[in-house]
Amino acid sequence: MSISGLHITMLSGLMFVAVNFAWRRIPGLGNKVPTRKAATFAAVLTALIYALIAGFSVPTQRTLYMLMVFGVALWSGRRFVIAQVLAMALLIVVLIDPWAVISAGFWLSFGAVALLSFAMGARVAPPHWLKVAIQTQWAVTIGMLPLLLIMFHQASIISPVANAVAIPLISFFVTPLALLGSFLPIDWPLHLAYYLLEHCVVFLNWLNKLPVSVWQQHAPALWTLAPAIIGVFWMLLPRGVPLRWLGVFGFLPMMLISPIRPLSGEMKATILDVGQGLSVVVQTSKHTLLYDAGAKFNAQSDAGSRVVVPFLQGEGVKMLDGFIVTHDDNDHSGGMDSVLALMPVDWFASSMPEAVIIPTDTERMKCYAGQSWHWDGVDFEMLYPNLSDYENTEIKDNDRSCVLKITSESGSLLLTGDIERHAETSLVLENSSSEAAILKSDVLVVPHHGSKTSSTTDFVEAVAPRVAIFTVGYLNRFKHPRPEVTDRYKSIGSSLYQSDYHGAIELSFSKHRDLSQIVVTNWRAQRKRYWHDKF
Repeated sequence: MSISGLHITMLSGLMFVAVNFAWRRIPGLGNKVPTRKAATFAAVLTALIYALIAGFSVPTQRTLYMLMVFGVALWSGRRFVIAQVLAMALLIVVLIDPWAVISAGFWLSFGAVALLSFAMGARVAPPHWLKVAIQTQWAVTIGMLPLLLIMFHQASIISPVANAVAIPLISFFVTPLALLGSFLPIDWPLHLAYYLLEHCVVFLNWLNKLPVSVWQQHAPALWTLAPAIIGVFWMLLPRGVPLRWLGVFGFLPMMLISPIRPLSGEMKATILDVGQGLSVVVQTSKHTLLYDAGAKFNAQSDAGSRVVVPFLQGEGVKMLDGFIVTHDDNDHSGGMDSVLALMPVDWFASSMPEAVIIPTDTERMKCYAGQSWHWDGVDFEMLYPNLSDYENTEIKDNDRSCVLKITSESGSLLLTGDIERHAETSLVLENSSSEAAILKSDVLVVPHHGSKTSSTTDFVEAVAPRVAIFTVGYLNRFKHPRPEVTDRYKSIGSSLYQSDYHGAIELSFSKHRDLSQIVVTNWRAQRKRYWHDKF
């Protein structure tokens, strides 16, 4: 449950009514300070105290500053329209906390108030309270949809029903009872508040489990926000404006224009920024492969749920055709459980022990040298480990990492997990004895994040990548990548990329005018911020 602006306004209003009632009945007070001014001061002070107790988040600040502006207006005897109040509150928030503008709560909070003022304001006569409640839910549900899809790639379908029940119950019963029990030495208000809240949560959980509870889709292009907002305002115009339903067409670009998939024979690989860990998404024209899933940070958070799955959903991926977890290290397998829980997976390959639990409808296999498959004109070949390596107890988990080479018509990519000297030596020997240069690749995701135990000279020369990518965490305690390792790649002319500096790195293996090319782009170049110039 969050502290709503409605709760702050309600508590502030109750204080206004209480002081207004008492002040006018005490002789002499009204002559010193007018009743309305005294009640206004008490209401604003109450809102400030409650906002501080609630954590002073952006939505809380917005409510507080709007109440302060209204308070100043009442004290000065001036009248402000809602647009002026909202603009002043926005200015105060930005002046006090300029970085609030990068918070989703900033846009959602001010956007919701602006929508409600537009949809409900400037009416000839006040409608019935039930009609107001229905119109409010309609305005917020439709009006916030563009921002929700842009920011989170999803929107709640059940929110109107959930809000219709939860908002009155929480605002008019649970919150007052909880405050009453907090300030008075009696327990029954707290017990009653808990009882009501418990049954409310049961109802909300039931709604949440419905198969149509959430609309999930790809990440819309930023330009689609403009027609969607125009459509919202057209739909929220007062009754009597003709053809308001045409506003629906403003949403069509946002919902129907999907991310572009590679053509046959092409592929796109995205090395996600998961900190000190690894996760790579490889997309062909009709298939998607996930290679590792980043780290688990704590019991409630991991890279799978925070980074990998949101990225896949933003790309419009509804199912993984393959999922490879290289080995049983947290920085590679920590997000695995979240991915398996949140995303359907056709097959799962790993060097991890059999004790690891995966969904029963997902095919499971060991990864080993010799496995290969062909997707949409792109070849996938597992180079390591050998089946005999699973029986050798002296080999470390790192040296059992699944090494995968992917070859498209425009170039090749080598994914190496955390292999060290033992595995690299084995791969180099096999490469030298083979007629084909199996290790030679255009792009290499550097083994073991650039550790000094990996990227031996022979291995680097055998791969000879044009592009070498280090997946490392900012100021990581291992000091990856090691300078001697980066020097080896520089000596053969490789272009170096680091996820801690460049962010997520996208590789596009495509053909343009019958010429094969590999285009490398990084998140920080596409979404420049002034704090990206230096670490």
